[in-house]
Amino acid sequence: MADVIEMESMGGVVTRTRGGDVEVVVCGFDVQQGNVVWGLPKGTPEDGETREQTALREVNEETGLQVRIEGFVGSIDYCFARFDDGAPCHKVVHFYLMSAYGGDLSLHDHEFDYVRWLPVPEATRTLTHDNEVRVVKN
Repeated sequence: MADVIEMESMGGVVTRTRGGDVEVVVCGFDVQQGNVVWGLPKGTPEDGETREQTALREVNEETGLQVRIEGFVGSIDYCFARFDDGAPCHKVVHFYLMSAYGGDLSLHDHEFDYVRWLPVPEATRTLTHDNEVRVVKN
C-alpha cells in the first residue's frame, strides 16, 4: 500500500453585510452538465509563504476580491485519492475569516465557473462538503 501524501491548504470565509444579511463567497465548478461542486476559496502555498499569505493570495486569485484577514476560523481535514494517479492523500485546510475591501467577482480565476455572494443560510445549503458548512457556521 502506498504511503499517504500529507497536504496543506489555506482559504477564506469571505463575508460582507448586505441589507442586514451576512453573505459569504462560494466558488463552484461544473463537473458535469448541471452538477456543480460548491466550495470555499482555498489553495496551496507557494515556496516561502506563510499560511496567512497563502490564504490572502489564493482568495484573491480565486474570487477576484481584495481581502483582509479578520481572524482565524478553524481547520478541517479529509482524505481522498489523487485524481491523476489514485495516490492516497490527507489534506488539512486552515480557514481565515476575511472581509473584502476591493476587487470584483467578475475577475475570478478560470478554475471556477461560478463565484457568488450568498446569504449564510443559502451558502450552508449550497456548499457541497459538510466540513466546509461547519466552517461557515462557526
